[in-house]
Amino acid sequence: MIAIIKKNADRSSVDNLVSWIEKKGLQAHVSQGENELIIGLVGDTTKIDPFLLESMDIVERVQRVSEPFKKANRKFHPADTVVDCGHGVKIGGNHFQVIAGPCSVEGENLIRIARRVKAAGATMLRGGAYKPRTSPYAYQGMGAEGLDLLMEAASELDMPVVTEIMDPRDVQLFVDKGIDVMQIGARNAQNFPLLKEVGKTRTPVLLKRGMSETVDELLMAAEYIMSEGNPNVILCERGIRTFETRTRNTFDLNAVPVLRYLTHLPVVADPSHATGYTRYVVPMALAATAAGAHGLEIEVHDAPDTAWSDGAQALTPDMFDDCMRRIALIREAIEPAAKA
Repeated sequence: MIAIIKKNADRSSVDNLVSWIEKKGLQAHVSQGENELIIGLVGDTTKIDPFLLESMDIVERVQRVSEPFKKANRKFHPADTVVDCGHGVKIGGNHFQVIAGPCSVEGENLIRIARRVKAAGATMLRGGAYKPRTSPYAYQGMGAEGLDLLMEAASELDMPVVTEIMDPRDVQLFVDKGIDVMQIGARNAQNFPLLKEVGKTRTPVLLKRGMSETVDELLMAAEYIMSEGNPNVILCERGIRTFETRTRNTFDLNAVPVLRYLTHLPVVADPSHATGYTRYVVPMALAATAAGAHGLEIEVHDAPDTAWSDGAQALTPDMFDDCMRRIALIREAIEPAAKA
């Protein structure tokens, strides 16, 4: 349920209404939009008579919200959320960012790759210190040592780090290390204890869509994080599992505009994991940009043939240079329409 507040309502009256709602045992989520103030009611709304609420002097109208996701819902928060990722980098609204780097942190080559992707225009560095793998015998990542290498690169290049967290017990370690953005991978997209634990922090979370997850399930996963108090959620479309076998996943490009319509949260696309093949990454990166994504996450490696994981889908630094040039052209073409 949401209450749309009259334009002439004063702040003290709004505060009194919020207090009244909270005394009924509900949360009141106040959102100041460009043209109106909205109070979202989260909880058991049967405790409140909508006709009584609508009769209050400062309330313009009351509207039921049928979707189960409340805090992530654009009806509750009409304006786009802008997430501050640190180092002066923001994503969402009119802020477009590119996250790039190797799939896995492997050692000293990280800084070489990081320098190249930043020079090409990437604004955030990705790299996996902890790697969820289908096989227990596959490379699992460098762990805490990998986090240290990421933070060293971030310090030298003054760019935020995005890296995957797999275990609720590691959340405090990531916070203590100063990781800028914690990534929840597809395999943990519905790991509810992990979602709740990162929700207890204020660290931005890049939440990837699960392999067989619907859009609504992705938004409910975001709701788990936000319900614990962390509003800094970035959604990521990275392809879903279908009957098609010619690509690693089926890139659900529809999800980008659908999510832009349903939620105020920033939406990022990952064409690397979506396709699984280097030759398809650039076309899908361009398509996602044109579809309105707030950012891209792209794997880059200076020697894909010897990469410790996912080399088949990594761009070389030279390929990434060209990709960024073409992304800029797409952004230039769609920007006037975005402002209209």
